[in-house]
Amino acid sequence: MIAAVAFEPRSLILLNLILALMMFGVSLSLRLEDFKRIVLSPIAPIAGLFAQFFLLPLATCLFTWALNIDPELALGMILVASCPGGSFSNIMTWLARGNVAVSVSMTAVSSLAAAILTPVNFAFYGWLNPHTREYLTKITIEPSSILILVLLVLALPLVLGMVTGRRLTDLVVRIQKPLRIFSLLVLMAFVAIAFSSNFALFLERFHSFFWLVVGHNLLALSLGYGMGLMLKLPVADRRAVTLEVGIQNSGLGLVILFTFFPEAGGMMLITAFWGVWHLVSGLTLSQIWARIPYE
Repeated sequence: MIAAVAFEPRSLILLNLILALMMFGVSLSLRLEDFKRIVLSPIAPIAGLFAQFFLLPLATCLFTWALNIDPELALGMILVASCPGGSFSNIMTWLARGNVAVSVSMTAVSSLAAAILTPVNFAFYGWLNPHTREYLTKITIEPSSILILVLLVLALPLVLGMVTGRRLTDLVVRIQKPLRIFSLLVLMAFVAIAFSSNFALFLERFHSFFWLVVGHNLLALSLGYGMGLMLKLPVADRRAVTLEVGIQNSGLGLVILFTFFPEAGGMMLITAFWGVWHLVSGLTLSQIWARIPYE
């Protein structure tokens, strides 16, 4: 196990509060209608959520198993695959001229489902891969602790944000854009901390984890697009599902690592680089799609 960065309890509390504030900002524009939309028009959101929480973690487990990837790096990939969709997928879907309603409803439901599915998927697929099983026991994972963390930094702020957004609409108009900018800056700060604390490891393993993250992100995007293609979803829905599955909440992954596994340098590098790369790939794809008409 490669040493990484250790945080004082007060610093960890601050990180968790910041992530909760990010989720609060994202959920200000969510409405109950975003959840009802899945009931009324369920095919696209359910297809995306299936790819998000079942196909991606399973494919990641099999991929890391088949290629016998270093256990610490492999477990980092499984952690990212177990996280819900990232909020920036909504913006990228809009830029790509995709179905923003599908993207928003998927983000809302996946953020709530993550309270259960993120710790369960991480523990299960980390155990299922024989190469990561022993490493998983060394870091003494407690799914119940991760569940409580995800509830506090995702589910609770999401509900509070929805209530605030419905009752204080004028406030939402004023603070939503600053909060989105703040969210991006905080994500990049998480990434910078992870890289700066593991700089030697970054240089040593760049050639391996760079291509792992690029390939893993391509796998996620392909699963989302393939699911939409298989179900013959409209082009706008297909773009939304693709970006939702391909843009992971790596900020949550980093908070989980900082809180529970601060010594796991390899996992941290994978998750941190995901935080950079999925923005690059998502923005690139959205700009390409924005120039391709589908009417």
